[in-house]
Amino acid sequence: MQKVSAGAGIAPKKRKSISYDKYGYLFVAPFFITFIIFSLYPIFFTFRTSLTDAAGWAKVLDNKIVGFDSFAKLFDFGSEISKFFWQSLGNTVIIWIFNFVPQIGMALMLASWFTDTRMRLKFQGGFKVLIFMPNIITAATLGILFMSLFGYPVGPVNALLQQLGFTNAPFEFFRSTTASRGLISFIQWWMWYGNTMIIMIAGILGINPALFEAALVDGCSSRQTFWKITLPLIKPILLYNLVTSLVGGLTMFDIPHLMTQGNPNYTTNTVARFIYTQGFDMPNNFNVACAASVVLFGIIVICSLILSAIMKDRDVKKVKGVGK
Repeated sequence: MQKVSAGAGIAPKKRKSISYDKYGYLFVAPFFITFIIFSLYPIFFTFRTSLTDAAGWAKVLDNKIVGFDSFAKLFDFGSEISKFFWQSLGNTVIIWIFNFVPQIGMALMLASWFTDTRMRLKFQGGFKVLIFMPNIITAATLGILFMSLFGYPVGPVNALLQQLGFTNAPFEFFRSTTASRGLISFIQWWMWYGNTMIIMIAGILGINPALFEAALVDGCSSRQTFWKITLPLIKPILLYNLVTSLVGGLTMFDIPHLMTQGNPNYTTNTVARFIYTQGFDMPNNFNVACAASVVLFGIIVICSLILSAIMKDRDVKKVKGVGK
């Protein structure tokens, strides 16, 4: 006879599976809490304040909803507030363009040099560190440095220009609209082109090396390789740099505030500084400052969407069109 074991017919016990999902929520919770407190809530608070009569410290917390009166002041083109706001926006765009165009051009050129295997540049690591170094210097330090260099009537630049015979008397750089805007644009370019270059290098190194090898075998020059292979394939990186630079440029505050305080004649006054002066200078128009912040936020979002649509890969559009 066949023996039946004692454990026959008894189903094995199922082991309890351990779910680690809840621990994932614990790890991401600090980010969401910080984002809600320091980003999301200030956005809603700013928008609400823009709809109130919060003019003056007494009405920061004790205020009432009055609608879009603050926005009407910004779009009432005959008022002084509207004039200063749109002038500040124009100043901001001009300064941003004159620092972004050379910034992206220099970054692309350096990134293509450093990633071109045919050039074989020596001491690349040292050059990258030197180029990136201005980005780690604080804006306050750079502002004070350039104010000292271009000081009037005594300053190293003025002394050098007079010794070389270019000028007979000290030049007041910060009384000149062109010189003031040029200096601010130069500092912004000098601070950020190294950071842009590093991002471009990362994007180029992410391209399949086989494409560059095929171009080399086919006899393509470095210029042809850059325009036909490198540039089209780093469009997402270009878009990222363009959008982040646009956000940083339109919210520019520290350098113009430290160096010129918006002078001469408000020609270097940026939107961020307009918001600051409306909110924290007399008569403390917090509602107008918040309304200007909301308008600036809307401009940034619209411009970012337009840039994203313009730079969208045409091949992706074609693929989507084939499936319809």
